[in-house]
Amino acid sequence: MKKNFINIAKNVIDLEIKGLIKLKKFITPSFNNAVHAIANCQSKVILAGVGKSGLIASKLAATFSSVGTPSFHISASDCSHGDLGGITKKDVVILISNSGNSEELKNIIKFTNRHKVKLICIVSKKNSILYKASDIRLLIPDSQEAGFGIVPTTSTAIQLSIGDALAIAAMQYKKFGKLDFKKFHPAGSISNKLKTAEDLMTTKVKIPFINENDTIKNGLKVLNNKKLGVVIARNNKKMTTGIFTDGDIKRIIQKNNEILKKRIKFFMTKNPISIEKDTLVEKALNIMNERKITCLCVYKKDNNKKTIGILHIHQILESNTN
Repeated sequence: MKKNFINIAKNVIDLEIKGLIKLKKFITPSFNNAVHAIANCQSKVILAGVGKSGLIASKLAATFSSVGTPSFHISASDCSHGDLGGITKKDVVILISNSGNSEELKNIIKFTNRHKVKLICIVSKKNSILYKASDIRLLIPDSQEAGFGIVPTTSTAIQLSIGDALAIAAMQYKKFGKLDFKKFHPAGSISNKLKTAEDLMTTKVKIPFINENDTIKNGLKVLNNKKLGVVIARNNKKMTTGIFTDGDIKRIIQKNNEILKKRIKFFMTKNPISIEKDTLVEKALNIMNERKITCLCVYKKDNNKKTIGILHIHQILESNTN
């Protein structure tokens, strides 16, 4: 009969939750100081730790880099064999350690103190070498570990959590937005979620422009040539004044063939719905669904009368299947 490990899983999770709840009480003004130091760093943020704390340091370095703070993880043991040369005076060093007394960290601590490199610690022991030597001290709770009370579990969850909090706080301090985040994530599901109208829209010579004073007959020619199902009507100043669709022309022709000689501006939909080029594709799709339309005009910045592209629903759907 197979043994049931569900209770063990719940107990481990409960221990880590308790540790994280305790961590909230340890967030002091030192956290603000750490965020300012990280966000205003003129070079790079370097993270290190020993053992499991080193793995947390590696993950956090990747997180910092992904949200606009250039960061690197270095091996604490390798720093005693030449890697200290990668640290400069303009860097900020973050050392992560539960005890704060690991031998491998001592040479890094001495180096940062001697060369006046800003040192931030994430540590649970106030009387440790690391805590006493740091410029900014982030004290974390000494919480019960799972697995005989000695396996690094709760402590690493706490280290990861406060590190993530630093990364997000620094990101907001630097006003690092979704579009900035998108630059560092050009592939995968995150990239798809952050695609903008500009990424998918039809642009330049492919846009089916027509003068609003042109005839419906010529509008039909543009519709057939561009094959987008719409034409964008403009005035003589090349400002967008309306949109004319294949559905419009079908309804008109059914009434009167002579109407082909009439001007488009009398039948077009005036002031078509437009979006800014940095609008997320997901939002654009919602607008199309709500308004029951299949395309949107795209403009740049505040010039919503100047169409620079057309975003069609088919472009969005095709993008989501790639």
